[in-house]
Amino acid sequence: MTSDQTRRRFISVVGAAGITGLAGCSGGGDAGDEGSETEAAESTEADSGNENTRLSWHAGGTGGTYFPLSNEFKTVVEDNTDFSLNVQSTGASVENVGSLTDGSADFALIQNDIAFFAKNGTGIDAFDGNPIENLRGVATLYPETITVVTLADSNISTLSDLSGKTINTGDLGSGTQVNANQILEAVGITEFTEQNAGFSQASEQLANGDIDAAFVVGGWPVGAIEDLATTNDVQIVPIQGENRQTVKGAASWFADDTIPAGTYNGVDEATETIAVQAMIATRAGLDAGTVETVTAALFENVDALTIKTEFISTGSAQDGMSIELHEGATAFFEN
Repeated sequence: MTSDQTRRRFISVVGAAGITGLAGCSGGGDAGDEGSETEAAESTEADSGNENTRLSWHAGGTGGTYFPLSNEFKTVVEDNTDFSLNVQSTGASVENVGSLTDGSADFALIQNDIAFFAKNGTGIDAFDGNPIENLRGVATLYPETITVVTLADSNISTLSDLSGKTINTGDLGSGTQVNANQILEAVGITEFTEQNAGFSQASEQLANGDIDAAFVVGGWPVGAIEDLATTNDVQIVPIQGENRQTVKGAASWFADDTIPAGTYNGVDEATETIAVQAMIATRAGLDAGTVETVTAALFENVDALTIKTEFISTGSAQDGMSIELHEGATAFFEN
């Protein structure tokens, strides 16, 4: 499938998802991305008890950072409040916006650029002209690094080398796919064959020689790339110099980032790239006290986390916040 054909398919799929989500745009609903296979798998069964204490938290794919971090959040919240979290693996950002909109999720992890697109009804076809009015922010968490990974013997060392290749741009409807196509378009890569799968499957495709490169968006180290690097010699393609400036000029939400040397086995030099921000989002209809309690539990117990703790703090929790805060989050951060 050519890139143009896949983009049209993406628009159709995500547009349908957006239309479904808009049905809940005016408010709450019932109780209540990184991409990967949308398996909607529950990490655990929700605890028994009052339904008002059970909250739905939508994460991302199991091969990224959203899912394990969300399960650490689950432990913190359940250890420090009366709430229980039902964490689900999803296709991440765009899908999670739809889940918040229709009320099937109470909280979700999404990218700050996708949040902006959704809230303002712009950027991608799923939201174009259809702003998601009930989307609210809670806090930003950490940089979500754009990682372009290939095998060391692929002869791909720059973005330009991706021309004519088979590229996994991430799950259909994920923030990863949106970012990958933004980057490729910005640097003039128009001829390529696009594949769409989550991080874990993309790693398998690379190992099997089914694709030439994959885009992964998530906080380093990404588990799926770590696993791939233990059995294969991998290479991280830099986004640097003129290419980096071009991409940032085309999309202002990208920021400079660097993947440190040694992050992945066999990658011994730091790699320049770009990043968006991971953030916690919720919906306007969720009780302010609930949002304040959950937010307080997370940010007052960061020392109980093991993932991305160097970035998560009250001091940086509004850096890159791209949408209006929920009143419950405002109550916590202003106290």
